[in-house]
Amino acid sequence: MLLALDVGNTNTVVALYNFVADAPAELIADWRITTSHIQTTDEYGMLFRDLFALRNMSTDVVDAIIISSVVPPIDSALRQGCERYFHMKPLFVEPGVKTGLPVLVDNPAEVGADRIVNCVAAFEKFGGPCIVVDMGTATTFDVISKKGEFIGGAIAPGLGIAADALFDHAARLPRVDVKRPAKIIGTSTTDNIQIGLYYGYIGLVDGILERLIGELGPETKLVATGGLAKLIAGGSKYLHEVDLMLTLTGLRIIYERNAERGRKRAAAGAVVHA
Repeated sequence: MLLALDVGNTNTVVALYNFVADAPAELIADWRITTSHIQTTDEYGMLFRDLFALRNMSTDVVDAIIISSVVPPIDSALRQGCERYFHMKPLFVEPGVKTGLPVLVDNPAEVGADRIVNCVAAFEKFGGPCIVVDMGTATTFDVISKKGEFIGGAIAPGLGIAADALFDHAARLPRVDVKRPAKIIGTSTTDNIQIGLYYGYIGLVDGILERLIGELGPETKLVATGGLAKLIAGGSKYLHEVDLMLTLTGLRIIYERNAERGRKRAAAGAVVHA
């Protein structure tokens, strides 16, 4: 089975896939946990064992691991945790890994692994041109060309960051739950803040999407993912497709492509030495 980890700044999403010959990969289990920046190798090991135990499974079922991480300080502990508790080296999505997605930007190495993974899954599912909107700690807009190339995008502060900034810098404003307001004209301070945050953020998202679609053309497909995707897509003029498993699907696809490349290399080596 394949263990896929999408390590974000705020949350880490984990999925377990089962591969059966001549059949699509089957999602066996998935978990969403808080990303800790201070966990040790052994703490990661205990966390993995506990997650599997909750589903009455052993970590012994895992025979491959792939990781997308945007939190470099924890990569070493995570890698060692996989090696110590699963007895295998994880495949990190990084330069040199086969993704099948040409990255046509000024510095491909600086593009977050999660953005690449999302685009791989989106192009596989929808084709191009396509825009992926990933709403997490930051909100990223990733643009895929008709040919399946990553050609750039945009990054904005996430809705949670905007809410925290308002609370931190305005002494008399309370911290509020970010949700879809019941009305558009607020009659309390909480109402006012929720309306401003929610509809203001939809304005940000739709404003950027309108300009991107104008550049790419009306045939552009759009998909939203990330923890806040359903909330914002519910009020957006453009976002109608939400796929919360997009990143994990991309990780599975990238693993399959690299596993296939490994099999071809092994076969070629066997022929040479025959």
